[in-house]
Amino acid sequence: EILLDATSGNTGIALAMLGASEGYRVTLCVPANLSLERRRILTAYGAELVFTPATEGTDGAQRTAKALAASEPRKYRYLDQYNNEANWRAHFESTGPEIWEQTAGTITHFVSCLGTTGTFVGVGRYLKKMNRNVRLVGVQPDSPLHGLEGVKHLETSVVPGIWDPKLADEMMFVATEDAQAMARRLARAEGMLVGTSSGAAFDAALRLAERIREGVIVTIFPDAGVHYLGERYWEEAR
Repeated sequence: EILLDATSGNTGIALAMLGASEGYRVTLCVPANLSLERRRILTAYGAELVFTPATEGTDGAQRTAKALAASEPRKYRYLDQYNNEANWRAHFESTGPEIWEQTAGTITHFVSCLGTTGTFVGVGRYLKKMNRNVRLVGVQPDSPLHGLEGVKHLETSVVPGIWDPKLADEMMFVATEDAQAMARRLARAEGMLVGTSSGAAFDAALRLAERIREGVIVTIFPDAGVHYLGERYWEEAR
């Protein structure tokens, strides 16, 4: 069987790497506007890429992957990260406990971008189990038409099957330009080269910090800036 999934790049890179090391063929359905850097990484690992309309984002990639799996069920093993319970469970069993341990249980707010929603759901469920007063803040693009690859504007997107809307205590929305500015700031002021989804998470976390009196805020930087070095926003505001 060929491992199959839809991806904006990150999980796809992990699957391609594991497929290469374990001897599995990997086919990935990706939006056509996938950055050149990520295309090269995926093909370097030997993954086959199926490009879907850029305007449809990961929703279009999911539809294509489902159609491929349905048309040749014996050929493909569809991992379906957007609806796979193993997604959020991995964060419940690893990321959540790590955050709790590293903050010595003092975390008061968890801020996370929503893509597959697995990180938010898994970490959120663990933190609520440990302390129901921890506030869970989801981060989305401020518009259906945005440049935050891998992050969903849930109101206008295919909602992942693993998403639990009852978990979120609050939603924050970030403009693409603000996320890009924060990514540049992290690189130039903190020496952290991250992608725009990380910039969006940082923007939301900073705005949250400005309005609370005290607390311990934890966020996740889910993407590396090396995947986007060809983008023009790195050259702005030097």
